[in-house]
Amino acid sequence: MKDVQLEISGRPLDGAEIGALAHLYRGEVYRCTVWRTRLDTTTNWAVVTLGVALSIAYAAPDASPLPLVLVGISNLFFLTLEARRYRYCDLWRRRFRSMEVNFYGPILGGATLPGSDWARELRDDYARPEFGISYLHAMGRRIRRSYFWIMLIQLLAFIGKITVHPTPVQSLDEALQRAAVGAIPGEAMAIGGLLYSGLFAALAVWSQRKDKSARVEQDLSLPDAIY
Repeated sequence: MKDVQLEISGRPLDGAEIGALAHLYRGEVYRCTVWRTRLDTTTNWAVVTLGVALSIAYAAPDASPLPLVLVGISNLFFLTLEARRYRYCDLWRRRFRSMEVNFYGPILGGATLPGSDWARELRDDYARPEFGISYLHAMGRRIRRSYFWIMLIQLLAFIGKITVHPTPVQSLDEALQRAAVGAIPGEAMAIGGLLYSGLFAALAVWSQRKDKSARVEQDLSLPDAIY
């Protein structure tokens, strides 16, 4: 087997230092896994809340579509909470990806470790931790991976509710009348729904383009499937 020279800045790494890096890698993977579990918990809350709203709204033909509107507000809260958690998860992910690419990669490839830039950057990140993505960027990623489908089901359920209950709708004016919630007219509800859907769709597209440009500029970014 070809020997691999393990050194940084021309200084060979001894067994203790290699072991310390290995434990550091395991720790960062574990931290990312913990925060990833928290992401799944928040998404589960959003799915359960949507299920409850669907059950109430479709329980009877004369039931109000209001629960489908309120679930949009609750899901917005869940999304903002999940975006905050995702930023932490992304912080740990970037660290262990750096070690995978710059430390374990050369070992597996039988090559000499690269220069000390990656190690210096990792050291600086531990000294002064900074999030790798903005809050809005994190929201866009979570919309693309999970909340797009939740919001799509919510939107289709609301449209289906006002078009089939209590009887099939006969005109657009009648549909707008059914969309009214309390003192809020149906036109305002329709405009609000379009803004709600359009803004989050635009945020998802913006984050996708930003991720694509980032993958071109650096090698540490993972494929879009993990976001």
